Amino acid sequence: MVGPKAIINLDRLIHNYKLVKQEVGNKKIMAFVKANAYGHGAVPVAKALESVGADWFGVFTPEEAIELRKGGVTGNIMVFCRFHPEFLEKANKWDLTLNISSEDDLNDLITFHGDMNSSPRFHVKIDTGMTRLGLPIGSVSSFFNLLKKNSQLNYEGIYSHFATADEGDLDYAKFQLEQFKGVLDTADKMGLSFQHVHLSNSGSVLNLPESYFTMVRVGLLLYGAFPSDEVPRDLPIEPVMEFTAPVVNLRKVKAGTLVSYGGVWSAPNDTVIGVVQVGFADGFPRSWYEEGCISLKGERYKIAGRVCMDQLMVDFFNANVKRGDEVLLFGKNKIDSIPVEEIAECIGSTAYVLLTAIGGRTERIFSGLE
Repeated sequence: MVGPKAIINLDRLIHNYKLVKQEVGNKKIMAFVKANAYGHGAVPVAKALESVGADWFGVFTPEEAIELRKGGVTGNIMVFCRFHPEFLEKANKWDLTLNISSEDDLNDLITFHGDMNSSPRFHVKIDTGMTRLGLPIGSVSSFFNLLKKNSQLNYEGIYSHFATADEGDLDYAKFQLEQFKGVLDTADKMGLSFQHVHLSNSGSVLNLPESYFTMVRVGLLLYGAFPSDEVPRDLPIEPVMEFTAPVVNLRKVKAGTLVSYGGVWSAPNDTVIGVVQVGFADGFPRSWYEEGCISLKGERYKIAGRVCMDQLMVDFFNANVKRGDEVLLFGKNKIDSIPVEEIAECIGSTAYVLLTAIGGRTERIFSGLE
């Protein structure tokens, strides 16, 4: 196919996983593969990680979890979206772990167990300050009382989620950590224990080791990007995705020639304008044209004018370029790299947004493993 390619280097994925494993020691790692593994391909990514010992995977919906099961993933899979009673039969059938965040959820589980004499595994989510999903701190004692009365249910974990663990100021993250510790103390005093206790994410893996508990949840670090520019960046992770596209046309133009929509860019010199077959419909960040560049044969060249839906133009000037050459859009190849974080910082976005946006006509090619 002539068009953009996302080359997924699974050997780099495994390299990153092993680095995180060294960082967190004997703690379990839940690898997040939601949103098609952050744009990298959920089933191949999960199977590659499973081959080196990963046994927990985080997804958002039951459908994402079932896709993994159908693809041959045998490890633990946890579903993080808002609980709904219709998930219960699917969780039993496909051996999925659910999350619950209210007494209503717990009562639905109690009813299901009464009808079916079985309960899927589940983790209890606590809201310590994200103000999204989760059991409010003030409801913890009442919830734990109800849970204790229904010990036949298959509860095995408890967790919360940081709001600011990837920022330089960790005061609020430490506040959330103390809130969570208080919840665990309450559970302990009431005679409740949980096999899996987790709070840490990619940001706190790097800068808040006291939040590790029994398991850490890791997403972006596995894919070779840092969650922000405010976290330590000394972990030598490698970008897993190499995003490329072909040059499909070349044209010599005179200085002053307008290029692309709006005529906001004009050639500063006599030059060669190349058309690259990738656009914002494929996930290329449209707003990066002002400062944006691509790499060809180890050299960077400026994007010329606004990015189109299906194509973008490049000022190749006197480059040794021919039709069919592949340019690097972001990631790393043998001779150059354009970190996705660099683009994100330049346009006021995040690596999460850029990676998960890769789609459209983009072909994914998996390499790096036999």
